[in-house]
Amino acid sequence: MNELPLWAAILVAALLILAGVVTLIGSVGLLRLQRFYERMHAPTMGMTLGVFCVALASTLMASLLQGRPILHEWLICLFLFITAPVTAILLMQSAIQRHE
Repeated sequence: MNELPLWAAILVAALLILAGVVTLIGSVGLLRLQRFYERMHAPTMGMTLGVFCVALASTLMASLLQGRPILHEWLICLFLFITAPVTAILLMQSAIQRHE
């Protein structure tokens, strides 16, 4: 089974396009929002959802091509889901301390 079924290829492509769109929206939000505190939210959310879609697409494709569940990508997601909000919180706390 070396070929990806058409339904899976369409689903993987849709997930990758969604990831790109969400990441682009987060990047535009970073540029358009005025204040630092507003700017922190858009890229963090865009990155989190974008990585989730890419990992889901990668897991689906690798699992179907290998014929067994492949879950290595979810370790990367786990680390990103833990570190992205923590980084945003630390940046916001340092900005608050700087303005006090």
